[in-house]
Amino acid sequence: RCTVDDRVTRVAWLNRSTILYAGNDKWSIDNRVVILSNTKTQYSIKIHNVDVYDEGPYTCSVQTDNHPKTSRVHLIVQVPPQIVNISSDITVNEGSSVTLMCLAFGRPEPTVTWRHLSGKGQGFVSEDEYLEITGITREQSGEYECSAVNDVAVPDVRKVKVTVNYPPYISNAKNTGASVGQKGILQCEASAVPVAEFQWFKEDTRLANGLEGVRIESKGRLSTLTFFNVSEKDYGNYTCVATNKLGNTNASIILYGPGAVHDGGNAASRAAAGLCLWATLLTRLLLDF
Repeated sequence: RCTVDDRVTRVAWLNRSTILYAGNDKWSIDNRVVILSNTKTQYSIKIHNVDVYDEGPYTCSVQTDNHPKTSRVHLIVQVPPQIVNISSDITVNEGSSVTLMCLAFGRPEPTVTWRHLSGKGQGFVSEDEYLEITGITREQSGEYECSAVNDVAVPDVRKVKVTVNYPPYISNAKNTGASVGQKGILQCEASAVPVAEFQWFKEDTRLANGLEGVRIESKGRLSTLTFFNVSEKDYGNYTCVATNKLGNTNASIILYGPGAVHDGGNAASRAAAGLCLWATLLTRLLLDF
């Protein structure tokens, strides 16, 4: 807007050195610029659908009987934050280094923040366009949220999923008791990404599903070995093997009958306990001697 009085004889609006309007005559070829008011008290123009290229100085020039006068206004264009480029979902092996990118545009320039959306809540990570993770761990997998903020409008938020591959780790494998003629179930639970494949062995023999009255079921992290009608020959030590493309691990599980002595551990722990007992007895004999 440009306020004028009855002494004004000529008026014009300029953008930098370009004439937009001179009186009622339009000089600009931009159809977004229109004259809004040309009266004895006001000379105003309007710009529709403003963009960042419209930012800058605008000059209202008036001619009076005495001399020309100008009034200048600076147009500042604000732009909501917008994320224009962000990393795609990524899968890496544990221990690798990862760099996530989030580029944003806006006026004023937005602040970019990365957060790790973990199961334990939103953990602050970094205030930067680039997030670098050195030696990534399995706990650092999940969704990472990039937020661009400049207070002009609501933040622009995008997410990137980071999948961390790691070799199998058997987290649960317990010895189990079952009576002859009853059902017996051995369970083996393994954490792994990608999900582990399971195999069951008795001594050196791999067990097959449906043979000798057993059923093997593997779903997700859990594999079960079911005996529908336990017999004496079924008692003993079984090995669960969990494998994915990064490696494998195994655990020994005992199926025992009523009254059987078991310590809940594997053969190695039992052997270690036996050696400890013999060492104690030998020490006592030497002291007595």
